[in-house]
Amino acid sequence: MDNQQSYPIGDAARRSGLSVSAVRFYADAGIVEPTHLSQAGHRMYDIDTIARLELVRTLRELDTELNEIRRLLEGSTTLHDLLTTHLAIVERQERTLRARRAVLRTLIKQGATTTQADLMHKLVSMTDEEREQTIDDFWDEVGEGLDVPDGFVDRLRTMRPLLPADPTATQLQAWIELADLVKDPAFRDEVRTYLHQTYSTDVGRNIASPPFQEFVYESGAGLFEEVLAAHRAGESPRSPWTQKAITRFLAAVAEVSNTPLTHQVRDRLADAYRHIPDIKRQIAEEDAHSQGPVYDQTHGRYLSLVAVINGSAPEEDTGPYDWIAEAMRAPTDDD
Repeated sequence: MDNQQSYPIGDAARRSGLSVSAVRFYADAGIVEPTHLSQAGHRMYDIDTIARLELVRTLRELDTELNEIRRLLEGSTTLHDLLTTHLAIVERQERTLRARRAVLRTLIKQGATTTQADLMHKLVSMTDEEREQTIDDFWDEVGEGLDVPDGFVDRLRTMRPLLPADPTATQLQAWIELADLVKDPAFRDEVRTYLHQTYSTDVGRNIASPPFQEFVYESGAGLFEEVLAAHRAGESPRSPWTQKAITRFLAAVAEVSNTPLTHQVRDRLADAYRHIPDIKRQIAEEDAHSQGPVYDQTHGRYLSLVAVINGSAPEEDTGPYDWIAEAMRAPTDDD
């Protein structure tokens, strides 16, 4: 097709996949006007204009309003822009079809009710902005007036679901459950109560404080990763590499807790770290009769569903405790 050549309305309709009457309608509506009129007064269309007509056809198949199409075309002045926009729309449609396929597979597998089918359709049809707003509304209500350090709820807010373009049946089911939970006033009250009881105490407020949170998730995380890198490399806990990394980490711990890093402090931290497996087992046993179910049913349930939706692996519950404890131990003359 010659980019400089013009084509009569019949050819333009055939090449764009529209009817002649539709091409006339879009011209009369000022959506896509002909390139020029022939000497006989017939409407003529060049390749750029035909590309616009094809884009209009695709947009209308996607139920796009005429005013939106007009605004889009007013901003697309080259064929490259039109084709790029067209591709983005087709790819978005493809993602929607994949999501619908996942919905259908889930419904067939589970034998879902009409109500659940309607909910699943609404969820996969939501825009990213609408999904984000659902989670923001949840945390806005949970965090309103909550007696915790400034910024703590904002950090919790960052742990949010990101439904992939082609979700699995498991991810869809998790998103359905999460959407039900975050919209449930009773669940919001339970999460709010759990966070208040856990982080409004002196110990809890210290854990939730901005300096501690920043250390755990940002500066401290990088320093601790240096320690783990030495372990993964097969280094001895007393090697120069390991000791340099562990000293940097411990110095940061001491700074955030306003405690001088003495030999005694290093030894106490080493003993505490060596006993982490025992502490975890004790906590698990206590939680089975007290706070465990509360956490599992509230904030813990929220986090577990987010992990499923995002396809992220759960955090490991084990670690090289003895190795790190030995690295933390204060150096002696024999080291």
